[in-house]
Amino acid sequence: MYVCNPASPPEFLARISGVIFDCDGVLVDSRDANRMYYNLIREGIGMLPITPEEEDYVHMHAVGECLDRIIPAERREEAEEVRRNLDYRDIFPYIFLEDGLVELLETLEGLGVRMAVHTNRTSTVELLLAHFEIDRFFSPVIAAGALKRPKPDPEGVHRILADWQCPKDAVAYIGDSALDERSAAAAGIAFWSYKNPGLAAAMHLPDFDSLRVCLSGLAAK
Repeated sequence: MYVCNPASPPEFLARISGVIFDCDGVLVDSRDANRMYYNLIREGIGMLPITPEEEDYVHMHAVGECLDRIIPAERREEAEEVRRNLDYRDIFPYIFLEDGLVELLETLEGLGVRMAVHTNRTSTVELLLAHFEIDRFFSPVIAAGALKRPKPDPEGVHRILADWQCPKDAVAYIGDSALDERSAAAAGIAFWSYKNPGLAAAMHLPDFDSLRVCLSGLAAK
């Protein structure tokens, strides 16, 4: 696996015309917010906070799958009622953009590289992108609620590829989880792991600044 290094930018970057981003853990640091959100649901029906293992799970999966995992089946309707009465915007102060993200997005935009989001968030991703004023960079935005099969199924990636009409070898998926890795592999596109060198990836990104500098160096040639 190549580790992104501005001193030796890989040649394959020169042919990239589209980049797909995961949301949680890639665009934003939302781990604390996700834990808070699901703990509020559990608290609302008198349950204890989620465990560390459950926290890992809810950070990656769609909300329906998360509730299946952390709420007993006989209490799902109670949990759904609590969830319907939560305002996700109240959690925004606990979500932060990843360092260097905006600068990378601006660089990709300047290079004419298309950008999309594919996330297992169900219905809050557009609200989140607008809150941070980065929604203008992404088209399309594919959330789990719009899919028959969320990640790791490649349905969302296939939708983006169809919208862009880009060859697969010109598109990369940036993600931080095994679900992202599997979704990219199933769709036949390159996977770049973000802050997770343990994943099987064509390139590991320790941070966004490294990728930005690599792209800027190639553009200057």
